[in-house]
Amino acid sequence: MRIMSFKPGHDGAIAALDASAAELIYSYEAEKDSFPRYSTITPITVLDAAGRLDALPDVIAVGGWENTGRSVAAGYYGIAQGSAVVGERTIFGRKVHFYSSTHERSHLWGSYGMSPFPVGMPCYALIWEGDLGDFYEIDERLQVVHLGQVMARPGSKYAFLYALADPKFTLPKLQLRYEDAGKLMALCAYGQTGGPDRDEQALMDFLLPRDIVLYSLGKEDLRDSPYYNIGVTHQKFTNLAKRFSDAIFDSFHTFAKKNLTKGYPLLISGGCGLNCDWNRRWLETNLFSDVFIPPCANDTGSAIGTAVDAMRHFTGNAKIKWNVYSGQPFTLDEIDHTGLEVHPLDYGQVASALLDDKVIGWVQGNCEIGPRALGNRSILAAPFSKAAHERLNRIKNREGFRPIAPVCLEGDVALHFDLTRPSPYMLFFQKVLDSRLEAVTHADGTARAQTVSRDQNKRLFQLLTAFKAKSGVGVLCNTSLNFNGAGFINRASDLLAYARATGLDGFVINDAFYLLKGPPVA
Repeated sequence: MRIMSFKPGHDGAIAALDASAAELIYSYEAEKDSFPRYSTITPITVLDAAGRLDALPDVIAVGGWENTGRSVAAGYYGIAQGSAVVGERTIFGRKVHFYSSTHERSHLWGSYGMSPFPVGMPCYALIWEGDLGDFYEIDERLQVVHLGQVMARPGSKYAFLYALADPKFTLPKLQLRYEDAGKLMALCAYGQTGGPDRDEQALMDFLLPRDIVLYSLGKEDLRDSPYYNIGVTHQKFTNLAKRFSDAIFDSFHTFAKKNLTKGYPLLISGGCGLNCDWNRRWLETNLFSDVFIPPCANDTGSAIGTAVDAMRHFTGNAKIKWNVYSGQPFTLDEIDHTGLEVHPLDYGQVASALLDDKVIGWVQGNCEIGPRALGNRSILAAPFSKAAHERLNRIKNREGFRPIAPVCLEGDVALHFDLTRPSPYMLFFQKVLDSRLEAVTHADGTARAQTVSRDQNKRLFQLLTAFKAKSGVGVLCNTSLNFNGAGFINRASDLLAYARATGLDGFVINDAFYLLKGPPVA
């Protein structure tokens, strides 16, 4: 049985499952291939995804959304009976099964299906995102109990805070920018420790309670706030950002400590699952036997979640095999070789270029699922200088306060960072222990490292090993390979245009190393 699943709305994606093998075939995200970030599904995505299947799927699944129409598909909320739609549809003259379940369920079953915990192991689940802020329990028979809502719209409140302080934010009421939550996470590192002052407490008391609905609250409603357009790097605001972030986490932690007492593993999904500070803090609560966050914890994983839910409905199984490199394959279209030196890939040559402060694009195989570059659509650089950090942010056209993540040999992670467990999806903060790693050390001394083993990503592992042989350190800067405001670059012509426009020194595509001729870029 083949299942093809669609995620409507922002972060559009199409996933395919082989239910007989309980295996993910692919997950194609609409923004990948340099389309605008957070894109909805396009005809291009549908054609690409359909072209990868050799026959019509047996099941078409559609994730629930606010405006899909409940007569056709499920809505946004709900896990109980009545939160799924089951039927038949005719596709190109053939009848197929149709399945739709709520967006809430897509997060729940996506995190469960992708988790490493064995079938029959009960789990707790946390969904926190733009709208949802809820805990659940999944028992050994796959029965789900809603344990309670802690806070409505935690992700929206987090993004709203950044917008409040940013003079550049001018969107009307009911609109927020998806990228602002990640920027606020970066700014928390600049906040001073300590309890909230009177202004901070007053704003938190207004924004955080459950009955505040941010989709009816606009920035202009808070024109009298001392934080209105104060500037996102103002010390008064970064202090607030840190304390606001802590207050959100503390609300959920207090609920979990009281109500999640059985020691089960915790599954985390929703956009707040990309907050590396909160993820590390969940590990350190010691409330759970383990913590799992999928690399596509945000809505990019919802198509997978709906497909898992459909598989659970038709087969009774809700566990899948999957690989983080299950996105679109790279397109090797024609490029202009003027000003390019082309060499066969030699890991030592690339390592030497990186050690010589070259910045290199790195492309291998299929792209990653989820928003983090994990070594198949990456920009790499040596990790030793603040100048490298500054240059990478210029290349990326990003604010200077944004951190650059490291990628590290899994076996060496404890030498450089205070996290001893693997972190293959770059989802946990660590304290940096190695003072040499200036380019990847954030303002508060942390980093969000990705660890790499030979089995996980052989080619990136080989490059890190070669770099370690030359530098003594198996760590590199790793940031995503994309035009500003767009998804991963996924074709050679775009990569060359990007390299020439931004000043990359070269790039690798599979087995070839391309160096740009000309003077080095400052």
